[in-house]
Order: sequence, then C-alpha cells, then structure tokens
Amino acid sequence: MKATTIARRSPAPRRERKLGARHALLLCCLAWLLGVSAPAHAVYAIAQFGEPKYPPDFKHFDYVNPDAPKGGTLVLANPSRLTSFDKFNPFTMRGNTAPGIDLLFESLTTGSSDEVASAYGLLADDIRIAPDRLSATFHINPRARFSNGDAVTAGDVKYSFDTLKSPQAAPQFAAFYSEIERAVVVDPATIRFDFRQPNRELPLIAGAIPVFSRKWGLKPDGTHVPLDQLAFQEPIGSGPYLIDRYDGGHTITYRRNPSYWGASLPVRVGTDNFDYITYKLYADSTARLEGFKAGEYDALVEYVARNWARRDVGKRFDDGELIKHEFRQHNGAGMQGLVMNLRRPLFKDVRVRKALDLAFDFEWLNRQLFFGAYTRLDSYFADSPLQATGMPSAGELAILNPLRAQLDPAVFGPMTVQPNTDPPGSLRANLLQARQLLEQAGWHYRDGALRNAQGQPFRFEILDDSGQSAATAPIMSAYIRNLSKLGIEASYRAVDFALIQKRYDAFEFDMTMLRYPGVQVPGTEQVSRFGSQSADQQGSDNLMGVKSPAIDAILRSLVHAQTKEQLVDTARALDRVLMHGYYVVPQWYSATHRIAYKRALRYPATLPLYYSAEDWIVSTWWFAPSPGGGAAAR
Repeated sequence: MKATTIARRSPAPRRERKLGARHALLLCCLAWLLGVSAPAHAVYAIAQFGEPKYPPDFKHFDYVNPDAPKGGTLVLANPSRLTSFDKFNPFTMRGNTAPGIDLLFESLTTGSSDEVASAYGLLADDIRIAPDRLSATFHINPRARFSNGDAVTAGDVKYSFDTLKSPQAAPQFAAFYSEIERAVVVDPATIRFDFRQPNRELPLIAGAIPVFSRKWGLKPDGTHVPLDQLAFQEPIGSGPYLIDRYDGGHTITYRRNPSYWGASLPVRVGTDNFDYITYKLYADSTARLEGFKAGEYDALVEYVARNWARRDVGKRFDDGELIKHEFRQHNGAGMQGLVMNLRRPLFKDVRVRKALDLAFDFEWLNRQLFFGAYTRLDSYFADSPLQATGMPSAGELAILNPLRAQLDPAVFGPMTVQPNTDPPGSLRANLLQARQLLEQAGWHYRDGALRNAQGQPFRFEILDDSGQSAATAPIMSAYIRNLSKLGIEASYRAVDFALIQKRYDAFEFDMTMLRYPGVQVPGTEQVSRFGSQSADQQGSDNLMGVKSPAIDAILRSLVHAQTKEQLVDTARALDRVLMHGYYVVPQWYSATHRIAYKRALRYPATLPLYYSAEDWIVSTWWFAPSPGGGAAAR
C-alpha cells in the first residue's frame, strides 16, 4: 500500500510526499553518499567506507545492459499522487512540478545502485577533498554541455548553489545546504565548496547539488526571471532528455537529446534507452488501473496488495500481453504510518499517542484486505541493519546516557513492540489498555464521548489524498471504527493533491497517512524530518512537528559520525527514541516491488539493490527489438 512519500535525503523538488515533503529528484536523492579518505588527491569516485566498488577503468554498472537497444516510446502513468502539474520548475514550494522533470537535470556526482555509499563523477571528472575536510573541489568534465549547447562551467554550478540557497527557492534547500558556507569559482572548470565544519557528509551533499544554466529565465534585455517566478519556461539542464510537448497539465512527453554529452560515460552506459518518455496523469487510482488494463500505458507499479491479487487480472494477463512480477529490493522499509501533528494540543501527551497506536489492528487488515502481503513496521529503519532491537547496545548507550535526564526511562529498556491481535492477543485487550492510558492522560468517557476535564470531546480528522482514497478508505474506516469504541470521534477526509500539498506545507492537519522512505546511510535528511528547527519551517519534512533537544543532539551525532559503527549505533539510538515517542501509528511494508508491464519491455538480468521501481524502469529498461530491426516503437 502506497502512502505519501517524504523527501529522502535532500530537499528534493516537489513530486509528492511519500511522507513528508517532496518525492525527491533522483539527483537530489544522491546526498545519501558520504565521506572520503583523508589525503587530498583528485579521484574519479569516493566511498564512505573503503573503496568504491567499481575501479577507475570500469565500463558500466553491473545492473545495466550495455547492449540494450535504443528506441521506442515508454508511456507511464502518475509516478506519484500528482494528478496535474502547473510548472516545470522543481525548486520552488508553490505549485506542482511535471513528473519526470528530473530527466533534465544532473549533478556533479551520481551514485551506484548496488552500493550503499558511493559517488562517481558525472558532471565532474575528478574530486578533491581537503585534508582538514573543510572543503571539496570538483573539476568539471570539459565535454559537459547544457541542452542549449553551452559548456557547463564552475560559474553555472555556483549560480545554481547560490540560487537554491536564496529566498527564491523552497526553504528546505537553504536549510539542507546550511553547512556549506560558500561556493568558490577557482577557474572556469573548477568549483570549490567551503564547509562550516568538518563533516563526512558535506562533500557528497555538494556533489549532489542539481546544476542548471545561468541562462534559464534570462530575458532579451539581460535581466532574469526570478527562480520563484519560473513556471513553464523550459529548464536549461545537462540531462539526457528534453521536453518535447505537454498538454494541459495532464500529459507531458520527453525526447532523448540526440546531442546529449554524457551518453558514453560509464555511469550512463546502458541507461536512457527510450527515445521518448510520456507521462499520463489520471484523476484517481481506479482510472489509472483501468487505463493500464486497456493498454494506455506500458508499466504499472502496484502499491495496493488487493489490486495485485484481485484487480490486476484479466484477458491481457491471461494471454501474456501483460506480465506481473515481484522484484526484490533492499532499500530498507523506512516508516509509513498515520502521522500525528504535535502542533495540535490533542496529541501532546505520549500516553494519548500510544493509545491511538493500540487501536490500530494490523493483523485484521492483513488478513481481510492485504492477502497477507505485508509485514508490520516496528522501526523507522525496518528491514535494515540500522533497526534498533532488544536492549540498547554499549554503542547506543554511549549516545543515550548523556541525554538520560531528557528521555523517557523506557528508552533504556527493551525496544518497543507493536500491539498484536493474533491469539493470545486481541483487539479488546489492546483497547482496554488504550482506555487506561487515556484515563491517565485525563480523558474520560461521559455524555456519549471521550472528554477531557474541560468537557471537550476527543475529536480529530484524518487527512488523505483523494487520488488514493479508493484504497485507503476501507483501512481508515476500520481504524475509525476501533477508535469509536474508545469514545473517540475521528473523521476521514480525502482532498485533491494540490490542496493536501498546501495543507502539508502550512501544517494544517491533525493526522495523515505518510511515508518516510528508507535510507541506507542516514544523515542530513533526518535533521529535516525530525529536527526542532525544521518543525517551524513551512514546507519542511518535519510534518509531525517533533521538537526535542535530545533528538537534536542525536541528530548532530548522526551527521558527524566518523565510522560505520558510530553511524549504526547513532541511527539505532535515534530509532529507539522515535519509536518510544509514538509520533506515528506504524503501518506495514513489503520487501518487493510489484510491477506489471507489457511483454515488449525488457529489463537487465542483474537487479540493482537499492532502487525505486519507477526510476529503474525509466533509466534501465528497454523495448525488445521489433521484427524489422530496432527497438519496438509505438
């Protein structure tokens, strides 16, 4: 089941909140890459621990087909909850960005999808880290070109960085890049980023900054359209695709740039195999599914287990024209759940939040609605080595003990366990425990409702996107029914994506269903999600509004971790504190991507380890050659 997704590692351009702010551009999500070795020397790639997997003379990544034929038109549906778009600019807060716009932009470095922490040169052909780690210098590949034919220069990189840190861009960019003090043009092909303090993550954050031309928005009189006023002016980036055409904010087509500068780079070989990529945006999930079964587009990533079992069927599947397959992924589950807005007094008390968790009957949902397809989430880093389990380790205690006075004593005991209704457990037993917690928090049942000392009823709204309400409404109905047994009046409201985005940006909601995607190397994106400063920053990823000096201290330790062991211990300590805070009613996860696709599509024999299904299809799949030669065309 898909929920909204939050930006993964950087303040990514706005596609959707797969919980939190914005489904990030692929290039922005590369900021998960960390650290380098201490000597200052130029290298083709960097890795957090040890050496990069691929040697200097590597020809291509293992998970691509270097001989994949080029051609054809790939047609896809909404890759997110977006149902329409009103701009091409992904770097501002207002409006909805066209899907696929990340195909136009590149960064100085790019990552490998079969390593947890590596960065290879893309626009940059070498990288130099100062011995004191207070700066990182990138040399730009002399072949790098923007879509208008201009060379990519250090001045363009500096312009991109300075613009993204300015008030013209969405505010989370300035927050995310706050520890990068300045960008300095060393010469036309060399850019240096100076850091406020040594931090193993900062060189990689700098390498992942999206780069665009200074001429984007340039008017004939030499003045610029400010970034926050750029809408349908076509971006000037260096990526492999160009905008071909679009229609009314509901359809957009990209064409592969025949003059793309980087096609022969090892990091690009075997990728970008389609001549055209078209996105059709459907009004809701039902229309999108029926469109796929009618042959209107080529591949469907299915997030609804019930659809996969019951609705992704029919004659086209029986005849083999449409194929269903589940692909293993190792991304880590992240956290998906019902997020409570702590800015609301109703959710201030941890006992109340725990009671709301006890009312959620996952086991019943998994049997009745999900066909047993999911596993209950019990961590912000589930299905990964970063997940906290059992009692705190010595490494975790080294992080937690100095904060003992600020933390719930339960943090130092066993890790939280999610309530279970399988025998000998039961929903009734869970609700009885929830009632006790509510009474301790001052909520008592009288006059037909659960009320506080002032007589105010316990009442709140669950906000959802209308585009996914067909799938989530039955789930919320079951949860609301359980809450009503406690005397709690919860309502479910589904609104258009554009409206829900505005309400998220302004933190105008009580509870909502969101997802924080998993990360392999947590860092600065965790500060945006859970840091006190971001709680008051509209448009930030801290939708829950958590403000905790103890969490802030753990986050500082996380971003300054110097070894893998320190990183793991700190992530587990963070997980332990967040789970004991009960800020989210955790839901479920699956370790596979469910993809249905037309039989003309092909994918590489070797799967990546860490990938999103949509990006994998766009970047590395291809059409089988047609009988007449060349890739199958539409």
